[in-house]
Amino acid sequence: MKKQVVSVSILQNAKVMAALYLVLSIPFTLLMIIPALMGQGAGVSVAMLILMPVLYTLMGFVFTLVGAWVYNVVAARVGGFEFTTVEVAKDHV
Repeated sequence: MKKQVVSVSILQNAKVMAALYLVLSIPFTLLMIIPALMGQGAGVSVAMLILMPVLYTLMGFVFTLVGAWVYNVVAARVGGFEFTTVEVAKDHV
């Protein structure tokens, strides 16, 4: 059976993606802290290491917010993502 996603929740998707971006930014920030603590930071300041996850999260939120809105505008005119679904047994995870 084919189905189409014709609209997405703009704010909810932006919140979820912001949370994902925050979680994804933490390991990268930790990897960048190691050389900074060893004195090989090459200009990486502690403020930037703190600011990076915040900016990454904020930009993820904003770009997903805009992207979800654009998707809804486009999907209203040409249709949404189309996919096929199947029923699966309850014991199948």
